[in-house]
Amino acid sequence: MNGPVLVTGLPRSGTSWVGKMLAAGGGLVYVNEPLNPQRPPGRSPGVLDATVTHRFQYICRDNEHEWLRAFTDTVALRYRFRAELRRNRAPSDLARMIKYGSAFTVGRLTGRRALLDDPFALLSTGWFAERLGCRVIVMRRDPVALAASWRRLGWTVHFSELLDQPLLVRDHPEVARARPLADSDDQLAKVAMLWRLAAVITARHAARHADILVVGYEELAADPLPGFQRLYRWAGVPWTPRAQRRVRRGCTARGGRRTAFAWTGLSRTAYRPMDSQAALAADTGDLTPEEVTRVRVLATPA
Repeated sequence: MNGPVLVTGLPRSGTSWVGKMLAAGGGLVYVNEPLNPQRPPGRSPGVLDATVTHRFQYICRDNEHEWLRAFTDTVALRYRFRAELRRNRAPSDLARMIKYGSAFTVGRLTGRRALLDDPFALLSTGWFAERLGCRVIVMRRDPVALAASWRRLGWTVHFSELLDQPLLVRDHPEVARARPLADSDDQLAKVAMLWRLAAVITARHAARHADILVVGYEELAADPLPGFQRLYRWAGVPWTPRAQRRVRRGCTARGGRRTAFAWTGLSRTAYRPMDSQAALAADTGDLTPEEVTRVRVLATPA
């Protein structure tokens, strides 16, 4: 189990939390969302020297040429300084380059492994397991909690970015069922459909690849210490006293839900220490009982 680790799942499914907790033991180098098409955290060729064109970029053997080369460098912790400087030269970019360049270099020299925290890799988990030798952890959150979280943040689903990827539609034809919702304003229906598609595609990849593990967010948050101990063991990361202390501190912070995520600064969703059990409370947000029922019905595969 000396390969890289990928933590993925739909956005707001706990990927940052799990990634940070796995990296807390010191054996992994945390790499944040290299496939995010927004800058930052994406569009950093020092981290991933490839052009991301879609949210949930689909990668398979038929289009892997650029991706395999770029991700081979990323998981080997080879930072591309020249590529980064060609594209990004602002002071904030230079600070980010120093941060990641140093982490990659030190990690490589000390024998640490890469940990990719990337929700946008979700539809390509089979490729990451098969071609990069990743141990993949897919976080799955209850669809109602996910829909409530997306509404709270004002997020929407851009199905055109899935439908515009012919190889994705070819390999996973159920994606075409989202076409009627591409221009819809029904946000709950769109999130439920995305959850449903993600569940079907993830199950297909997991059935084909033993290195893909699906983890329920709610179960992990309810009992984090033994849950993370199992994840450490599964990912081949030593469960040390340092890891235990940091995971306990990161999952039992006082203040409950309010301290779970940052709402100011560069990121509204960046991980912060939280009380994971308290964060489960009121996960339906401001959804009405009727909306809760509707999301559950829509998210259920036919």
